[in-house]
Amino acid sequence: MPVAMTFVSSPHSARVNRVDQVMLQVCLALVPGTLALVWFFGWGVLINMALATLFAVLAEALVMKLRGRPALPAIGDYSAVVTALLFALTIPPTMPWWMTMLGIVFAIVIVKQLYGGIGYNPFNPAMAGYVFLLISYPVATTSWLPPDVPALLEARELSTLSFLDSARLIFMGALPEGLTWDAVSAATPLDEMRTLLDQGRTIDEIRSSSPLWGSFGGRGWEWVGNWFLLGGLYLLWRRVISWEIPVAVLGGLLAASAAFWLVDPQHFPFPGFHLFSGAAILGAFFIATDPVSACTTRRGQLIYGAAIGGTIFAIRTWGGYPDAVAFAVLLMNIAAPMIDQYSQPRVFGHRRSERKKA
Repeated sequence: MPVAMTFVSSPHSARVNRVDQVMLQVCLALVPGTLALVWFFGWGVLINMALATLFAVLAEALVMKLRGRPALPAIGDYSAVVTALLFALTIPPTMPWWMTMLGIVFAIVIVKQLYGGIGYNPFNPAMAGYVFLLISYPVATTSWLPPDVPALLEARELSTLSFLDSARLIFMGALPEGLTWDAVSAATPLDEMRTLLDQGRTIDEIRSSSPLWGSFGGRGWEWVGNWFLLGGLYLLWRRVISWEIPVAVLGGLLAASAAFWLVDPQHFPFPGFHLFSGAAILGAFFIATDPVSACTTRRGQLIYGAAIGGTIFAIRTWGGYPDAVAFAVLLMNIAAPMIDQYSQPRVFGHRRSERKKA
């Protein structure tokens, strides 16, 4: 008796690599670090994320309508949502709502859609939006709340801001009664370290002068970095990203900082400080790995990541901005096509000499 057989055409892989599923995986990986940020820096983090997402989706829909294209497919791939979340995680939790709107609209409309939408943008939209705000409003963009650590709050005679306090601060610029902006705002550990080093202080003097410092970096900031690292490892496990770029970014940053620390440990911080005091881990796993604006060849990704790590250290040490992740990523976005051009793998069956002649 004949047996009925079903023939299925290739490909046979069960893995579905759709844009919306990849973006949802990234959103899920951001959860641990986001919770840590909310724990240490308050409800303003979540308010910024909600505002940035709302404005990003509206801007994306408006541009698609102006281009005469359906808005739902563009919104439904969640790329605008991921851009908004990454952007919101890099700005201070007290950022006025209209600055958040300006930054994310610039990222979506100018950096992403002006070049043709997803897959065509040469720069990372979230980092371009952040740099736009940083250059335009440097004070507001670098003024963070002190982390919710008892020793720090007691030293500044502060208490944790409630959800309503955070909302009033963001939407109306109204501070809680009895507080001033100088009391609420605080420099980041990178900014504090850079300022005091420029004043001629040594590392030991700086670390002993304030309860801001933890084991490696700033208190609170260390835990935020650890939880973003957990999310990054999840992306590696799910194969959403490959290991080359994040390992190269962190390796390049550690190598550059370790070389100078070994020469002069009193004027160059311990390498772990650079990993756990700013956005290095967030940048390595979630920002530098953007598949559109990063390199595509394996050897190119290693060069690209190492260059980002080295550039972060150089700008932090001698440049004008303490946390240089955004600038380093954007600079390497420019170089990514050239790096790919000169790091192409050898084609199977062709000798190197034949490839050069071709």
